[in-house]
Amino acid sequence: MQTRLFLLPVFFCPWLAVVACGQSAASTQPKAAVIATLKPTILAEARWAMAQPPVTVTAQTSPRSAGGKHDFFSEGDYWWPDSANPQGPYVQRDGMTNPDNFVAHRQDMIRFSRIVGALASAYVVTRDESYVRQAFRHLNAWFVDSATRMNPSLLYAQAIKGRATGRGIGIIDTIHLMEVAQGLRVLETAKSSDRRAVAAIRQWFADYLRWLTTHPYGKDEMNAKNNHGTCWVMQVAAFARLTKNDSLLDVCRNRYKTVLLPDQMATDGSFPQELRRTKPYGYSLFNLDAMTMICQILSTPTTNLWAYQTTDGRGIRKGIEYLYPFVQNKASWPLKPDVMYWNDWPVAHPFLVVGAVAFGQTNWLTTWKKLDHHPQVDEVVRNLPIRNPVIWL
Repeated sequence: MQTRLFLLPVFFCPWLAVVACGQSAASTQPKAAVIATLKPTILAEARWAMAQPPVTVTAQTSPRSAGGKHDFFSEGDYWWPDSANPQGPYVQRDGMTNPDNFVAHRQDMIRFSRIVGALASAYVVTRDESYVRQAFRHLNAWFVDSATRMNPSLLYAQAIKGRATGRGIGIIDTIHLMEVAQGLRVLETAKSSDRRAVAAIRQWFADYLRWLTTHPYGKDEMNAKNNHGTCWVMQVAAFARLTKNDSLLDVCRNRYKTVLLPDQMATDGSFPQELRRTKPYGYSLFNLDAMTMICQILSTPTTNLWAYQTTDGRGIRKGIEYLYPFVQNKASWPLKPDVMYWNDWPVAHPFLVVGAVAFGQTNWLTTWKKLDHHPQVDEVVRNLPIRNPVIWL
């Protein structure tokens, strides 16, 4: 079963099932509420995006990178110079971000995601073809143009000076390509779509998926026991859907059911691996966002992850119901405040809006409406890869 929002495909969920009963008005109400809430922000972001020139990984390099001009490079966030040996290998300070690390490529990718997400959202709302043409300027620069494109691998992400030229843990940086991939799905049928570019971009993502699923770094990240393992599934699912890789989509569905839920979620809906960190509130929000998006991307009429539960009742609804009270009333959070960015959370999290649509929870949607839809703190934006729910519903 499918229903449509401005010709944009919507994926099966319980709320939308009312369409089959002839109650289409009920299913359009939450979508209309999302658009009404976001439209001013969408159009403002689109005005900004229309004025932006493409900037890719080739614009800046770091002398600490072991890669070349076309390779994405970042450094481990919580690694610092050793005060006892300033020229030696970096040492770890969990939860404390080193402000002197190289983050330019990460920031450029987030900017790229922000631009494409804004333009795709504005196209959904207005059907203005100028947004499509501007988006393809950026898509071509990142994925097609030989002078500026990024290599489809992440060999040099989250490096650590004196310890590693790159790590599997760095794969989490490309969660910001998810709204790029989804934006392309929205834009590719427009009149102004660059058909040749679409094929080349799909090939880029197919090549990146091959690397993600075969390189030791990718396998390490897939097997991570916390939010990194969740984010591997989330982004592989998004890229596999773009490239129509059904076998990988099935791998992701199976991994959600047999690995992520049973290994990461407690019976009360919490995430113990995130709660033991120095930023348990922010990490819990982040991991729940990722698991919720997995359900959004992978659910079909025959495989509905929204409704899936383990034999002892663990499922995505249990996760949202655990965390929602602490979003609605942050003062009720039972643990110590996060060591950094405590005052910057929560924001308008995707688990609230897509969860509200999936389960018909108007209170979740009401809370989402009241939260910040355009955060400015870099760390928050970095941990909020889904900023444009209009292109996902």
